[in-house]
Amino acid sequence: MTRPVVLVTLIAFGMTLGCSFFKHEKPDFIYMPDMVYSPAFKAQKEGAMREPPLGTVPRNFTPYAYAKDPIKGAELAGKELTNLLARTEDVFLRGQVLFNTFCIVCHGKFGEGDGYIVPKFPRPPSLQSDKVRTWPDGRIYHVISAGQNLMPSYATQIDTQDRWAIIHYIRALQRAKHPTPEDLARIKYVNR
Repeated sequence: MTRPVVLVTLIAFGMTLGCSFFKHEKPDFIYMPDMVYSPAFKAQKEGAMREPPLGTVPRNFTPYAYAKDPIKGAELAGKELTNLLARTEDVFLRGQVLFNTFCIVCHGKFGEGDGYIVPKFPRPPSLQSDKVRTWPDGRIYHVISAGQNLMPSYATQIDTQDRWAIIHYIRALQRAKHPTPEDLARIKYVNR
């Protein structure tokens, strides 16, 4: 290295060290004092939260009016809600996957109420009972959405369309356990 390069490097190093010794605690002029001395808030602390404007709903939220009154809501849901999903193979398969994910642990493989957790917890009602088989689809949808007795609401875990797919699968389980005369005639026809 040549002498001028070494000299310039030493001067730059010295100036850097020299500037670091001077402390400037207080600025001479504050341009925006509210930004320099802003009050700090914790994110969820009272006073820091804003009230949402009236009439707004969270993203991906579907209001469910029947959940407010558990008894009358179940009856109204049974009368007013209908399953709009078509009975296709894809819907049944989707319903089966979701039933096996969320429902099988309590209700069992065939909906008899003999799931894996039955020895530790009270036995849930059978989906094959006459009572549940006569329920309209909207009533079962209400039970999945709002919960009933010890069963919690699955509204946050299961999407609206997926709840209807589960209901189609439950109906298929019920029909397999309690076939109609037409179903039996079809089976005899297939077995010939």
